[in-house]
Amino acid sequence: MTIIATEKTRVLIQGITGSEGTFRTQRMWEYGTKIVAGAAPGRGGQSVHGIPVYEGVAEAKDRHPEINTVVQFVPARFARDATLEVLDAGIPYLVVIAEGIPFQDMMEITSLAREKGTIIVGPNTAGVISPGVCELGATAQGVFHGPGKIGIISCTGSIQWFLSRLVSLRGWGQSTFVDVGGDPIKGIDYDDVLLMFEKDPQTEAVLWIGEIGGDVEMRAANLIETGKVKKPVVAYIYGRTAPPGRTLGHAGAIIERGRGDVKSKVDTLRKAGATVISYPWEVVGAIEQLGIKPIPELLKKPIKEAEAGR
Repeated sequence: MTIIATEKTRVLIQGITGSEGTFRTQRMWEYGTKIVAGAAPGRGGQSVHGIPVYEGVAEAKDRHPEINTVVQFVPARFARDATLEVLDAGIPYLVVIAEGIPFQDMMEITSLAREKGTIIVGPNTAGVISPGVCELGATAQGVFHGPGKIGIISCTGSIQWFLSRLVSLRGWGQSTFVDVGGDPIKGIDYDDVLLMFEKDPQTEAVLWIGEIGGDVEMRAANLIETGKVKKPVVAYIYGRTAPPGRTLGHAGAIIERGRGDVKSKVDTLRKAGATVISYPWEVVGAIEQLGIKPIPELLKKPIKEAEAGR
């Protein structure tokens, strides 16, 4: 079992005819993702990699009622209207790749998504991947090894790629990787994904890759302290040298009014019982100390052979 990206996932690609949408559609399809339709205004009746394209989400959903997930490759200025199409169609999962969607648009989108019961991953996300099963978005497929035991939550690409590679090479593999996105206002956040992993029988531990800004670690610590999350959590928080008031990489990575610095996050997570590492390469020792056994089959295969594919 995995979360969000599963064997039952059936995907619609918004913006499938654009250069990024076309390229990523091929990558996801080759990985094994079940893509059944695309949507692009003015391009209805075309096809991309043999996948039929419709004018909008409603038409695609009507023709393919099995659609339960949308991956959105549209510019930020069009993301609001594109997302409203998804919410109106009642599709339960949406991955929003675009970066820098206006605050007001995201506030409207996230509020309506809660009412509709739609789970939004992003914006400003690389997406979700359950290794060996399904990819949604633009993750670095080659660093992931699975199906595996470690659930990974991140808001960034480069750091998680290195950590995920180490987890892969050690033979633990990943159950699912979720990039919640780096913008200040997002759909689901770290604590939401943490609860999903808690319910996932395949996930034995969670690797938390965080950054400065926000207070989500405080919310997660409460989940651990109150017993809502019992699985072990290994955390790495980066940005310790970032000065207050200056954005570091992501728009959401900013220390404001004394909140969101690395020290306070580390102290809070450690107090709650999480294992916090200071350097990325310490992840191997931290997971070993939890007593989680490697998967023999993963140790025997190079990562490229353990990837999904057709």
